[in-house]
Amino acid sequence: MNSTAITAISPLDGRYHSKTAPLSQYFSEFALIFFRVKIEVAWLRALGDEPGITEIRPFTDATRNQLEKLVNDFSVSDAENIKAIEATTNHDVKAVEYWLKQVLTGNPEIAKANEFIHFACTSEDINNLSHGLMLKSSMNQVMLPALNKIIAKLVELAHQFADMPMLARTHGQPATPTTMGKELANFVYRLQRSRMQLLSIPILGKLNGAVGNYNAHCSAYPDIDWEAFAQHFVEELGLQFNPYTTQIESHDAMAEIFNAYARINTILVDLTRDIWGYIALGYFKQRTVANEVGSSTMPHKVNPIDFENAEGNLGIANALLTHLAEKLPISRWQRDLTDSTVLRNMGVALGHSLLAYDSCSKGLNKLEINSAQLAADLDNAWEVLAEPIQTVMRRYGVDNPYEQLKALTRGKGGMTKEAIQTFVSGLPIPKEAKQHLLELTPRSYIGKAPGLAARISD
Repeated sequence: MNSTAITAISPLDGRYHSKTAPLSQYFSEFALIFFRVKIEVAWLRALGDEPGITEIRPFTDATRNQLEKLVNDFSVSDAENIKAIEATTNHDVKAVEYWLKQVLTGNPEIAKANEFIHFACTSEDINNLSHGLMLKSSMNQVMLPALNKIIAKLVELAHQFADMPMLARTHGQPATPTTMGKELANFVYRLQRSRMQLLSIPILGKLNGAVGNYNAHCSAYPDIDWEAFAQHFVEELGLQFNPYTTQIESHDAMAEIFNAYARINTILVDLTRDIWGYIALGYFKQRTVANEVGSSTMPHKVNPIDFENAEGNLGIANALLTHLAEKLPISRWQRDLTDSTVLRNMGVALGHSLLAYDSCSKGLNKLEINSAQLAADLDNAWEVLAEPIQTVMRRYGVDNPYEQLKALTRGKGGMTKEAIQTFVSGLPIPKEAKQHLLELTPRSYIGKAPGLAARISD
């Protein structure tokens, strides 16, 4: 069979390709080769600017422009040519080096400096910087915008429903009322905090040779401060320098990033399950789409499929993210190859995350509040006023207030307004306090929820 979306093994490259396509330029095989070329060219240019390397004169503007154009115009055809070389070398990074030497042979300046392509580098010098840029670029250009879209929608809904009373449920049972807006604001705050933690994690990089000691560098040019040179190079790429490594950059920061993504995803699992439940209770309705079918046999169905799809993909994403975070910081002695194949799945983990973010956003945009159902549930739960009544009784020294309300209400769902107010009317408390309790309803017993929801922002 020809390789097409419908024959792809991974649904990310098949059924869901259009939704995950933005990550292709950061995590595809083409993307990895591109970033390797970018690093190799940047390293060659940096060596050319180092006065201590007298064998290379500083490159002319024409050569520098050629190198820049090589990166900017890098194409799928170029990547395929590199893959063809790899078929012979059986080494992906060495194939990039050989390709660069081939395509730059016509430039006499570079021809003289041909062996300074990949100079003193181990493959991991190129790979770790490539992976760092892939993670950083995808985070800024794809993942955070998708997450921010969810947060912005939740803020909008939190404000819209800030004073919409809702019966809370603890342990699945009727509990102290809240508002729908406040419950959504809770998720906004959690996501904002986790987003801030993700952004605070520096992505590390190294360029220090076979086992991290600049051995080859120093053997050729012992008078150059290679550590300072490497630090400047790494920081110019926008990464943070790691001064202590083996052959590989330790991936500790990567693990922190994957754990941060996993925490965000866990919060979103909580959100999708809560919204699913509110839809099941009838608190939310979903806007229908013309010609869309909810069930193959039940015409009435409008299923919460967006939230279910989101939850499923978040689970897959977190399984992969957790494995990445647990495995990558572990490497036998100075290096083993187990990280190489695992790192190729960064895009898969983030692809399932992105797919989930898209589904979640789609679902949130379909929601319509069902205020009648919210009100009906509150009107049938007068027992939730047992909390404020016994609390006021405590203030005024009434004996055994909790126990009195427990006897009146515990396990007796369907308490009526009349039963509650009859109890309040007989309390030995000041007239003003009694009047306040008599005016209280499940709909009005929402504390500071409206204000808390209204002040949340993205």
